[in-house]
Amino acid sequence: MAHLLGAENLSLEFPTRRVLDGVSLGLDEGDRVGVVGRNGDGKSTLMRLLAGRLEPDEGRVTRRRDVTVGFLDQADVLDPTLTVAETVVGDTVEHEWAGDARVRDVIDGLVADLPWDAAVGTLSGGQRRRVALAALLVGEWDVLFLDEPTNHLDVEGVAWLAEHLKRRWSPSAGGLLVVTHDRWFLDEVCTDTWEVHDGVVEPFEGGYAAYVLQRVERDRQAAAIESKRQNLMRKELAWLRRGAPARTSKPKFRIDAANELIEDEPPVREAVELQQLATARLGKDVVDLLDVSVSYGDKAVLRGVEWRIGPGERTGILGVNGAGKSTLLGVVTGAVTPTSGRVKRGKTVRVAVLTQSLSELDEIADDRVSDVVGRQRATYVAGGKEMTPGQLLERLGFSSAQLSTPVKDLSGGQKRRLQLLLILLDEPNVLILDEPTNDLDTDMLAAIEDLLDTWPGTLLVVSHDRYLLERVTDQQYAVLDGGLRHLPGGVEEYLRLRSLSRELAAPPAPTPASARPATSSAVQRQARKDVERLERQLTKVGEREAALETQMVEHATDAHRLGRLAKEHADLVAEREALEVAWLDAAALLED
Repeated sequence: MAHLLGAENLSLEFPTRRVLDGVSLGLDEGDRVGVVGRNGDGKSTLMRLLAGRLEPDEGRVTRRRDVTVGFLDQADVLDPTLTVAETVVGDTVEHEWAGDARVRDVIDGLVADLPWDAAVGTLSGGQRRRVALAALLVGEWDVLFLDEPTNHLDVEGVAWLAEHLKRRWSPSAGGLLVVTHDRWFLDEVCTDTWEVHDGVVEPFEGGYAAYVLQRVERDRQAAAIESKRQNLMRKELAWLRRGAPARTSKPKFRIDAANELIEDEPPVREAVELQQLATARLGKDVVDLLDVSVSYGDKAVLRGVEWRIGPGERTGILGVNGAGKSTLLGVVTGAVTPTSGRVKRGKTVRVAVLTQSLSELDEIADDRVSDVVGRQRATYVAGGKEMTPGQLLERLGFSSAQLSTPVKDLSGGQKRRLQLLLILLDEPNVLILDEPTNDLDTDMLAAIEDLLDTWPGTLLVVSHDRYLLERVTDQQYAVLDGGLRHLPGGVEEYLRLRSLSRELAAPPAPTPASARPATSSAVQRQARKDVERLERQLTKVGEREAALETQMVEHATDAHRLGRLAKEHADLVAEREALEVAWLDAAALLED
């Protein structure tokens, strides 16, 4: 494959440490590289050096003469006086950019919900981030450098970006270098992984799952080194092989080697034991939402929600921004009073919320970490073992030197981990995590997931991080159109439902005058494709509907289980009816 750019003997030193030491590597046509490593180890620095935005102390970066490079920075560099349209498409006339399929796809995927003539300065930080990404992706680039591109994207946005990057170039063309903590995205898009650590860049073949396997093998060969890190990665590998069938179908790493490594590895969670512990702490009743509706003025946010949360449940909540997820959790915690319906709470329920804000640490900003933790419980039980708060801090990546650091001087990721630790030491029995992945690298995410695996309580997670949701929860629900819907098919089912909803809601596109003479055969070809696709979907829904009806008969004497099954069945019936309407519309086009 043709060479795009490379680095020879790169070294860079900051006043307090050497970030890179004699690094040599290259990016060829067709390479899709994910960059991982601990926060502060130099991932973004490496990217800036390769893109020519930073000069090394030693060594050089070479680039093929005609190569064009696009760069998405973490910083907001947009002109606040320009409109969304001016920022994304510049002064290109409408008929030109509207006739470009890639530009239309980028606009639809990232900024379709934003006012086209709004000034960038009036947008939120997340909206500006999406505008910056869209402005980059509409351009023609041989190489794309993306620094945390999934920040501020929801699950749908991340899925769209992954698909866009996979089809942006042919398999043997273009180059991609991406820094992200989104492990699902890394596994979906990347063909290679570079780990930045201790001044070097270590290459691994394949995406995140393959990287985990190779890292476990590397650590096993040096068993005396980083033994705790090795054990954690082994557990991560066990989950990747056993708990995520979609990943194991990809031949990105040697299945036999993976199976050998995890042969004696227990499941990531002892579900029965945790359920028993949770029931002992909570009893049978946790929180029941019974026909709950919430309105703000004339706007109905939640309508008729039925949700019985049991002891030890581990549930992920999906939904677009503004769908009502925060309102739903507010009802669970008691912070939001329903407009109608009622909420039943168990007598022993103690709810704690890990919020997106770090304001809970403001009162202790001047205190040292060791003093803060020392005021908490003397021991904490995790996985049947008693641990001191200091041991927990070590498990969450704090060094002994950082124990004497004032809280205000910690990094964002360190504050996030301390925030979680203080909540766990307070021993709640219902834990709500609201976007817990902010400011955390992949290693720290794995460490937190490992800690949560032994937490014996009810866990509710709201996150756009698909990997985290699938990793720490056992079931998922979605807030859709004001209701709460169970997702037996997980995140994939949610994305399918969202896609179907957009298809059904979208008005027919106006036909430009120049295109009106188009032959009806093209329309009929598309209609035939739609009919075939809808028939496949109807078959699958019908099979799931029949299976649910069988389960309803089997559990006819279990009122609680039957109620849940009936709700799932009603959702499936509604989905089938919507598909049937769409099928009739497509079939009518075939008859014309």
